[in-house]
Amino acid sequence: MYKKWFCIIASVLAVMLLAGAAFAAPSTLETVQKAKKIVIGSAPGYLPFEMMDKQGNFIGYDIDLGRAIAKSLGVEVEFRQFEFSGLIPALQTGEIDMLIAGMTIRGDRALAVSFSNPYYATGQVLMVPASDTTTQSWQDLDKPDKRIALSQGTTGALLAKAIFKEAKILDFPTFPEAAAALVGGDADGIVYDEPAIRMYEVMHEGTVRGIYDLISKENLGIAVRHNDFAMIQWLNSFLYQYVGSPEELASRAKWFESTEWMEEMKQ
Repeated sequence: MYKKWFCIIASVLAVMLLAGAAFAAPSTLETVQKAKKIVIGSAPGYLPFEMMDKQGNFIGYDIDLGRAIAKSLGVEVEFRQFEFSGLIPALQTGEIDMLIAGMTIRGDRALAVSFSNPYYATGQVLMVPASDTTTQSWQDLDKPDKRIALSQGTTGALLAKAIFKEAKILDFPTFPEAAAALVGGDADGIVYDEPAIRMYEVMHEGTVRGIYDLISKENLGIAVRHNDFAMIQWLNSFLYQYVGSPEELASRAKWFESTEWMEEMKQ
């Protein structure tokens, strides 16, 4: 009797597993190869990772990475622009195949998307107006009369909201808008990624000042549809070959060690 019931249950489970496999969504790796095209989400304004040039083309370190991925897959690439906070929803609804946008690998985000291994290590720092010559750390701005500008959905925004207890928090859709508020005198500080702060200070010499003691450290990753293991496995293999290669080192040198590209950038 027990043997009979065991066989019935085993058969039902087998049918359920086969049905699940039959209706499971194909991996992005498969759909991209069939379509001969990959659509990558980006949030221009995060220097020097993703920007727009004067002709409206996507440029930056992350853009080079996306083009290298497409080249390795043998497909065309299309970049689509979103506000940073709209990237994960766009991935979840299928508007894009993956997102490369200087996104920090975090546990809360990994509940909605799956991340590749890190491709870049960075951290959060503080930027203040150049006229502020006394602030030396974020703690100096944690006062009721101080205003902290943030870019919505970023790790810097999440961090600032956790550590600032007294200062007023101001949310902006993008980093350029938050930075403009700082320059315009409507904010007293910004918490954002260190590479972007360094580039912004170079581009706006004499108007802002970066304080480069890291408030936190984090790793950037490529995000794909949640639990798309085939795509993640391919990306990790690709990154193992790409990071540190002559192609990646040339991209890193261009975007992080030179400022010549700033003439190309849309202001």
